[in-house]
Amino acid sequence: MFRFFRSTENQRLIARLLRESFHAHRFGYAAAILSMLVVAATTAASAYMLREITNEFVVYKRIGQVNLIAAATGAIFILKGFANFIQAYFMSRVGNAIIADRQRKIYDSILAQGIEFYHSTSSSELISRMTNNAQAARSVLDQIVTSYVRDLVTLAALVGVMVWQQPALSLICLVIGPIAIYGVNRILKRVRKIASQEFRSLGQIVQVMQETAIGVRVVKSFGLEGAMRKRMYKAVSDVESRANNIATLEAATSPVMETLAGLAIAGAVFVSGFLVLGGGGQMPGNIMAFIAALLLAYEPAKRLARVRISLETGIVGVRMMFQLADRPLTLAEKPDAKPLRAGPGEIHFDNVSFAYPESAPVFEGLDLTLAAGKMTALVGPSGSGKSTILNLIMRMYDPQVGRVMFDGQDISCATLTSVREKIAYVSQDTFLFAGTIMHNIRLGREGATDEEVMAAARAANAHDFISAQAKGYDTDVGENGALLSGGQRQRISIARAMLRNAEILLLDEATSALDAESEALFRDALQQLTVGRTTIVIAHRLSTVHQADTIVVLEAGKVVESGAHRTLLNQGGLYQKLYEYQLMP
Repeated sequence: MFRFFRSTENQRLIARLLRESFHAHRFGYAAAILSMLVVAATTAASAYMLREITNEFVVYKRIGQVNLIAAATGAIFILKGFANFIQAYFMSRVGNAIIADRQRKIYDSILAQGIEFYHSTSSSELISRMTNNAQAARSVLDQIVTSYVRDLVTLAALVGVMVWQQPALSLICLVIGPIAIYGVNRILKRVRKIASQEFRSLGQIVQVMQETAIGVRVVKSFGLEGAMRKRMYKAVSDVESRANNIATLEAATSPVMETLAGLAIAGAVFVSGFLVLGGGGQMPGNIMAFIAALLLAYEPAKRLARVRISLETGIVGVRMMFQLADRPLTLAEKPDAKPLRAGPGEIHFDNVSFAYPESAPVFEGLDLTLAAGKMTALVGPSGSGKSTILNLIMRMYDPQVGRVMFDGQDISCATLTSVREKIAYVSQDTFLFAGTIMHNIRLGREGATDEEVMAAARAANAHDFISAQAKGYDTDVGENGALLSGGQRQRISIARAMLRNAEILLLDEATSALDAESEALFRDALQQLTVGRTTIVIAHRLSTVHQADTIVVLEAGKVVESGAHRTLLNQGGLYQKLYEYQLMP
């Protein structure tokens, strides 16, 4: 068991886990540990009582001691029962609290990361870490406490009884210890690798299930049930196989321990028989106490021999948990960051150069000003940098060179909260959260009253269809708004943006998936929303941006044209070509 802690990495992980979790729950652990000490003491006392029972009743036939010995025996087991209850109660409470604490910390670590992190990490892996890694942390702490306190102290107390009663026999029995440790070490080397693979396979199950649920229309329409079933069955089989391998390795310790324990106990009984019956001068009670202690020592000794395998399995999850916690933030707030000052809402890109990780540059020396309180449309071929401009405005990324300025203030020097508070965002792929319509609109501004939510819905042309629902604003939207139409989801997103009442409005292809009626309602709502706000619109359908104050035409990360709709058409440049191309039948 102790060899597990010779690894420097294991020592570091365990020390950190204890430092972060043990102190916060020290009172619960203290109660559990005290109870474990009582369990250890009463277990040893129960073995010792056999000496008194045998010697007093069988050898000396002292009937007068019956009441005292019976009362003492009963008290020992009653005390042990209560101590076991207290130990189990506090270990369960503390264990559940540790899982909750670790899940909060894991979620905070994930939430603090920038969008780049989410692009490089699958959602199924994140879900797996939230569940499996937190459970692993509890498992490791539970095993350390129970092994080092309950089992180790119980074993030490029972060995003390054995040595006290029969020192020579005790030394013979203790020879099995090194042999058992050697056998477990041989098994342990394979567990670490299999446990790591098992964690990854669990993530695969989550991923396939998630893709099936989210992409069910594609799965059904393309007849992909067979392919998805094959992927799921393979992932499940991998987990089953690795779980069986670990179970086999854990079970392999049993024949080793059973054989060694059997030899030790048989040898002790054989020698004890000669000592008592052969006139060796030994009291039967001493021999009985020794054998009882030896038999009782078997279970804690077996658990201690196997605990390293369980610890190796759990430490894999702890390692993955801390790797996530220690991962550098892809977008960090500066220590001296200050909130942005209020302003009219002008946005300026000052000599901005930017490239996504491991990709070619999107912008090199971009200079662009988006006028305050006006609507600016961004148009251009795919890959020209339109969405990247929105990403930089929302500070999903920081430019490698240059600055993005809000009213003359570098947003990289501002707090993330103050940047995001200035922005309302409506995307093509409207995302609705689990819950009611009221809940989803209120996410635009926490603490908004029901009346304010309804006013925003009216302004977004959403109130009528919401009121027509059986439960009105308390209607559940389903997973990602699955119970609503595309137009209804978009109007809820507009209502959410209305309620936010931000200085800057970003619209990313917000009408591309709407039918004519829904788009007309969307436009009516948009006219109210954009009044007096700096509005940036991305649209592939150029017919939707005629009303923009300025249209910025991008190509290969550069501004090639800028002006009003009619002006750009008369220039005969890229905008005119794109516009005429869309008019072609």
